[in-house]
Amino acid sequence: MVTAPSDDQRRFPPPDRRPNPYEKIRQAILSGELEPGQALVEATLAEWCQVSRTPVREALTRLEQDGLIRRGDRGLVVRESSPEEILDIYETRIVLEATAARFAADRRNQNDLLLMRRMIPRMAKLADADATTKAAVNAEFHRLVWRASHNGSLIDLLGRLSMHLGRYPATTLAYPGRWETSNREHEQLVDAIEARNGELAAELAGQHFTAARDIRLKLWETD
Repeated sequence: MVTAPSDDQRRFPPPDRRPNPYEKIRQAILSGELEPGQALVEATLAEWCQVSRTPVREALTRLEQDGLIRRGDRGLVVRESSPEEILDIYETRIVLEATAARFAADRRNQNDLLLMRRMIPRMAKLADADATTKAAVNAEFHRLVWRASHNGSLIDLLGRLSMHLGRYPATTLAYPGRWETSNREHEQLVDAIEARNGELAAELAGQHFTAARDIRLKLWETD
């Protein structure tokens, strides 16, 4: 006997549980599973993602727009990294993070402050945590600062830059002494935002990411 669909089932179709090729390929690039310079073949990716070639083709178009892949002599490949690219990304991020901090000082509300304040002791307890955990919690803190800016366009731009930095697996937070220094800088930044001192907040955010940039370049030289 066939059971007729309920009113809710007719109104709300079941979720599509097929793998999302964009997210799967994107995460593979960011994690390094798909290495820089590796060729991206539609047929192979379609089989890997368990979908047809059309959604894979659409995913590759988005990833090319994101700047994670490029078109070379062999077709689409994962973009290679370079110190120059790291420098470019950080120079842009320094400006945007400073702007976000300035806006946050002007536009933040009490809930924004509460969420940022809660992160300070949470991060302090992670001194012995692994680098991946530290990087995730650190990113969460900075997303809260972005959100406190209440500027959707700025948040979108910063999210894209952060995604590009995610292609470089080594985190600056693993550098000796950086975690403790970073946490102090975070607390100073929240103090400035709470005081609605936009100029100081922007200066502190700029200094914070300038230091991260310098460490990132040192890590590159070491590798």
